[in-house]
Order: sequence, then structure tokens, then C-alpha cells
Amino acid sequence: MRTSAVLSGYSRERLTHPCPCGYSGDPAHTCSCSPREIHRYRTRLSGPLLDRIDIHIEVPAVKYRELVDRQEGESSAAIAARVERSRAIQRERFSGTKVHSNAQMPPRFIRKFCELDAAGNRMLELVTDRLGLSARSYTRILKVARTIADLDGAENIREQHLAEAIQYRSLDRKTI
Repeated sequence: MRTSAVLSGYSRERLTHPCPCGYSGDPAHTCSCSPREIHRYRTRLSGPLLDRIDIHIEVPAVKYRELVDRQEGESSAAIAARVERSRAIQRERFSGTKVHSNAQMPPRFIRKFCELDAAGNRMLELVTDRLGLSARSYTRILKVARTIADLDGAENIREQHLAEAIQYRSLDRKTI
């Protein structure tokens, strides 16, 4: 699993395996680890450290066929344009402040710019209770959801933005 992290506004990449043998969740290989070994292995990453990482996702191995597939996806230029629009939205949102991006939002800005509708509040309450998320994880999810909404060109955070942000917290999920 490759974990990409944004920590204190700086990009950092970190490689970690999902378990001691490295095959937990791999459809092509059988994991030889017991649930207890996996739990022990994953608890080596401290909760307070994980709380400070905005996004952690599991990236499965890519099959050769997918690597050589010539099917066109979204162009880099289109992605870059969408990111630039999102950054412009954030520059406008935070103009006149020392904040430059959603990742830097203090609590008062989170309350102002990450307001959820009733469905979003229910979803986040359920996930927070079920996963036992910390307050820091909760705010990270809101900041990431705000960024996803900006990338989508949406004024408000919608349920699908929140759901996507929650999916980017894979290491918060209980292992046993």
C-alpha cells in the first residue's frame, strides 16, 4: 500500500505494507498473516501520527494488461485545469487572510466553509462513531471534502464529496 501524506502543509510520501507479509487485500496473493499479526503491525503506526495525515489510501498492484492499455483517460491538461480552478477558488475564499489552502483552515474557517447538510451530518456522525475517529481526523475529512467539492466546482460540500473524503481515511478503519 502506498500512502501519500500532506503533513503540516508539506507533501511527504511514505511507503508501508498493509501487513507484515505485504499481501493483505491483494487479490493475486494469499496473505499469510493472522488478524492478530495484522492488528499488531498496523498499531505500530501511531494514531496521533495518522491523524496528521490528510489522505491515506490503499493502492492495489496494477496488472500488466492495465499498464499497456491504450484506452484514453482524462488528459493531464484537463486535470491541471481543474486543479488550477480549485486553487483559484481557494485563493478567493481566503483572500485577505494568511490561509492559502483548505489544508490550512483553522477551526473557525472549517465551521464557515465546511458546513454540511443534514444528510452529510448523519453520514459523518455514523462514520465517526463507527470508526472512533478523533477530532483531528474529523476535521481532516471536512478539509478534504471541501477540496473535493472545489475540484467539482461545487459551492457546498455534498454527500458524494464527503463520502469520497471518508474513503481516503483507510488507515482509520479498524483491522479486527
